[in-house]
Amino acid sequence: MSRSVTEPLATKVRRFRAYPTYRDSGIEWLGEVPAHWEVRRLRSTVTGCQNGVWGEEPDGVHDVACVRVADFDRVTFRVDMADPTLRSIEPGVAIARGLHAGDLLLEKSGGGENQPVGAVVLYDHTIPAVCSNFIARMTVADGYDPRFLTYLHAALYALRINTCHIKQSTGIQNLDSASYLSEATAFPLVDEQRAIAAFLDRETAKIDALVVKKERVIELLQEKRTALITQAVTKGLDPNVPMKDSSVEWLGDIPRHWKVCALRHVIRGGTRNGLYKSPEYYQPDGTPMIQMGEAFASPVVASCASDRLKLTTAERSIWALDEGDLLFARRSLVFEGSGKCSIVGELPEPHVFESSLIRVRPDKKRIVPNFLFLFLQSSVSRAQILAMTKKVTISGIDSQQLKAVCVVVPPKQEQRAIVDFIRAKDAEFQKLIDKVHQAIDLLCEFRSAQIAAAVTGKIDVREEVA
Repeated sequence: MSRSVTEPLATKVRRFRAYPTYRDSGIEWLGEVPAHWEVRRLRSTVTGCQNGVWGEEPDGVHDVACVRVADFDRVTFRVDMADPTLRSIEPGVAIARGLHAGDLLLEKSGGGENQPVGAVVLYDHTIPAVCSNFIARMTVADGYDPRFLTYLHAALYALRINTCHIKQSTGIQNLDSASYLSEATAFPLVDEQRAIAAFLDRETAKIDALVVKKERVIELLQEKRTALITQAVTKGLDPNVPMKDSSVEWLGDIPRHWKVCALRHVIRGGTRNGLYKSPEYYQPDGTPMIQMGEAFASPVVASCASDRLKLTTAERSIWALDEGDLLFARRSLVFEGSGKCSIVGELPEPHVFESSLIRVRPDKKRIVPNFLFLFLQSSVSRAQILAMTKKVTISGIDSQQLKAVCVVVPPKQEQRAIVDFIRAKDAEFQKLIDKVHQAIDLLCEFRSAQIAAAVTGKIDVREEVA
């Protein structure tokens, strides 16, 4: 990695001064470091790197909290113990491999293309715990501050120093921890480490608070969009139109010339539950099948599915998807409850859909598919669907319930006008949301740059915490 990786940091954090004197670190990616900092390998900062243990199913006797990679808070670089996983661990093993406040946890296995293995977080809890077998516990050596080291590893991860120590012989990435810990960087004395860590705790907290505020702006924009859709699809676009009682409690008044009916009256061919096929039917050159995650990754399903199946001509016909079809979640723990809806756009090739989905095909003679889709996104429609949702261990809705959902049916000309109106407003909302997302991205970029600049000595923050 070239030194140019760190050079832009100076422009992002220019309000902080540099150290008085620098010297060449001899490390290509690091470049110059403060003259009084010492270059050492990462392995000198820890007394060991011990693999974790997974244990057995909880037995109520030897149960211990077991930290998983899923418990890594990748924003604060700490362990989130809000909902710990319990595992039965032999008492001797629990003592030998128990975590202590101040330990660092290194992700050794897992990761993916966008989130490679090698993240490091700080364990700063007093709860008795171990870490899983995908994680290694690193005990911090004397002369080093755990929080400073956490930020240092975060900077190395952001700069992708970890990636050249990854081995991948299967689908899982494995970090060669000995190789990774042989990486060298520069360190100040422990008091200065603590000052840098305190500075970063303060500054990152400020940035994180700004990010939370901007995320709330996005939530408010989305709420406003839903309110606008609800108003348009239940009251119309003309505020002066005569109204009537819909006779549906949750719907209230609607334009006098609109109709209300059950969903079954504006669809063709009833509803269709998705297709289930066992793994042996999956093949690379088969028919693509839309899965739950793909159906709701965006409101419009328009990209090719990743899974493909060997199907007969009849199966392809029965479970085919046409542009304008609606897909509903039959049951879900993830997608805000069952009944969540998406609309099928123009697909690049014929598709089918999987068993956790229900297909609804609008009768285009009676209703415009995009209008029905908008109505089903409205708050009144969502409330109706959630009210009829079955709730056991997971929420669920069946085809008969879905067909009984009440919908409003304006004249088709008005339906099209409402769709065009919402599309135009959507474009305005999306521009605003995109701007907020860009601001969040810039804040996160600045946050990473500030961390890297501080822990590599590009800025002098000692007086900032004096």
